[in-house]
Amino acid sequence: MAIKKPEYILAIDQGTTGTRAIVFNHNARRVTSVAVPMTPVVPSTGWLEQRPLDIWHATQTAVADALINAGIRGDEIKALGIANQRETTIIWHRKTGQPIYNAISWSSTQSQDIAQKIADDAKKTELIRQKTGLPVSAYFSATKIRWILDKVPGAQAAAENGDLVFGTVDTWLTWQLTDGAVHATDATNAARTMLYNIHTQAWDDELLAMFNIPLSMLPEVHNSSEVIGQTSPMAFFGGQVPIASVIGDQNASMVGQLALEKGMVKNTYGAGAFMIMNTGEKPVMSNNRLVTTIAYQVDDKPVYALEGSIFSAGTAIQWLHDRLGLIETQLDAWTLAEESTNQNEIYVIPAFNGLGAPYWDPNARGTVFGMTRGTNKADFVKATLQSIAYQTADILSTMKKDSGYELATMKADGSVSRNPYLMQFQADIAHVEIERSLDEDATPLGAAFLAGLAVGYWQDLSDLQRYVQAGRQFKPSLAEEQRQHLRQGWRNAIKATQFFGEI
Repeated sequence: MAIKKPEYILAIDQGTTGTRAIVFNHNARRVTSVAVPMTPVVPSTGWLEQRPLDIWHATQTAVADALINAGIRGDEIKALGIANQRETTIIWHRKTGQPIYNAISWSSTQSQDIAQKIADDAKKTELIRQKTGLPVSAYFSATKIRWILDKVPGAQAAAENGDLVFGTVDTWLTWQLTDGAVHATDATNAARTMLYNIHTQAWDDELLAMFNIPLSMLPEVHNSSEVIGQTSPMAFFGGQVPIASVIGDQNASMVGQLALEKGMVKNTYGAGAFMIMNTGEKPVMSNNRLVTTIAYQVDDKPVYALEGSIFSAGTAIQWLHDRLGLIETQLDAWTLAEESTNQNEIYVIPAFNGLGAPYWDPNARGTVFGMTRGTNKADFVKATLQSIAYQTADILSTMKKDSGYELATMKADGSVSRNPYLMQFQADIAHVEIERSLDEDATPLGAAFLAGLAVGYWQDLSDLQRYVQAGRQFKPSLAEEQRQHLRQGWRNAIKATQFFGEI
């Protein structure tokens, strides 16, 4: 009898600070993981860019090292899944594949004037919200596309001639992996552009006209679990491997944590923090400035979600290290927070690039309230950690209002979720039980699951439950009166921050 060779799933997780390649076996265990860091480009205050070719080269390096470390050949990869930073915008020449400008990151604010001009028109704002589920914001891709087409000489004419193509990072990597043969994305990424109608599941002509963006620029939209092409042997170390999943990173983590039933909520604590509630087969339109979006799409059936995004989570902790020199490692943030003996009277608002959901205030800037002569380093670090939990609690409360669901549990993952102090304070201030993923990051696992399902490596979503192990739980223990007092202080700090931003 012939010996069956082992097969694996490769997940590429391309993010703001770097690219990872992770090899999974049939038991959904990591065989190896390689991370390649990237240096962002910061041309101006509030702007954040990346070099598209750096993204591709980092991906090549990560994949090559992962295969070498695992002792795996390219033809032993059964399928490839891509999870990517969403909204980040790249435009390149259709024939040459050369970018015409840097990738504009999801958090970059350079297109704020374009967004504000549209936001000032109530009719356009409501039209966009009804069609896309999104508020008007520079956060989403449409204003970034418009900014590049305005910025680069001749770009608009080239776009109208069909010479330019647009993609989020998944589309860019797919283009590179297939040597330009495939220009595609999935529904979760398309839904973050402010150009995709989440009800008709198609690019919207009215929105394209509003932003003056030619349809020819846009990728073909696919399911999140579907073979959309094969890797070129030249681009994938001699192997032709099915690209069987592309999905936004936050959506992938939802699948990785198997938050697949209506009413389930997950929060990924990374550079930002992203909370998504599964609302099932029908979209729930928010009345409280949350995003209505597509969680994932399988078999042409979208599963919808409510989402709230916090711009500064891990970046706030990184700020403590890079700019203030208060900590050396993530562990320092935990130990210092535990050492603090104050009464939680300090509020740090890390609005470095404005405030995300549910405030959506691009003019807000970072502020600190409540310091006294007795405030020390430990107090300041603790307040910064608490700011992440307060923002998450605000989004969770808003989700309850919009959905009508009473939430008892929230799933958590991401590097920042490894901080036990933060997780306990989160449980206390939001009055919710936290189920922290055993795996630090469920994003690559979600991309791997979806890729494996598309090629029959795993059978169906329900089959995956056996592979996801429970992690640590954190239960609320804070007295209700104290919880309400602290949250009122936070609300006051937010109001003062927004007032200051208007000056």
